Amino acid sequence: MFTNDNKGVKKMEADRVFNRLSEIGIIPVVVLDDARDAEPLGEALMNGGLPAAEVTFRTDAAEESIRIMSAAFPEMMVGAGTVLTIEQVDKAVMAGAGFIVSPGFDPEVVTYCISNGIPVCPGTQTPSEMIAAMKLGIDHMKFFPAEPSGGLPMIKAVTAAITGVKIMPTGGINAANAADYLKCNKVFCVGGSWMVKGELIRSGSFDIIQSKKAEAAAIVKSINENKNEKP
Repeated sequence: MFTNDNKGVKKMEADRVFNRLSEIGIIPVVVLDDARDAEPLGEALMNGGLPAAEVTFRTDAAEESIRIMSAAFPEMMVGAGTVLTIEQVDKAVMAGAGFIVSPGFDPEVVTYCISNGIPVCPGTQTPSEMIAAMKLGIDHMKFFPAEPSGGLPMIKAVTAAITGVKIMPTGGINAANAADYLKCNKVFCVGGSWMVKGELIRSGSFDIIQSKKAEAAAIVKSINENKNEKP
């Protein structure tokens, strides 16, 4: 049983994680079929200037990939995505994942993560889901799938009424629209796979991935510079 003080400390840790993801801005959503690709991919992501990865639990290689990547690059923000069950939460955290992302809102998974001090960003799509997540203590949540669900206009409309949330849009985010999302003050970061397409990983084209990451890092840098220039 956690005490109120413990809950406060764990909330601070979650805030630290989400603040760091906000600084990074664009989080690559990674699907790895072979854990042997984890280290060269991690190196490409680090050298590209945005040290983060959401490794999805869509393949059998996810757990080992997280273990390899988090051990080889301790300064990288390595999280687990497409987490659907408590069992996957445990596997991801034991492998070294620093945060959990789900495509939908499962109160059981969210409550388990909160109770154990694991930063979690559940997927939401409707105002009702957002309010339900807030009631459990969640203020950072995923909006998925972003573009098919109304995109930036939907986010702005919903957060105008539900003001106490920060959103990570994922699904349909790309180099052409990422900046528009990041300019919204309700968006703390975006998730995208356009930099780490499966065919690039499978072909070993890590130089191309690094280049795409550098382009994404430039988007974040430009937005941050413009924010700093405003009075």
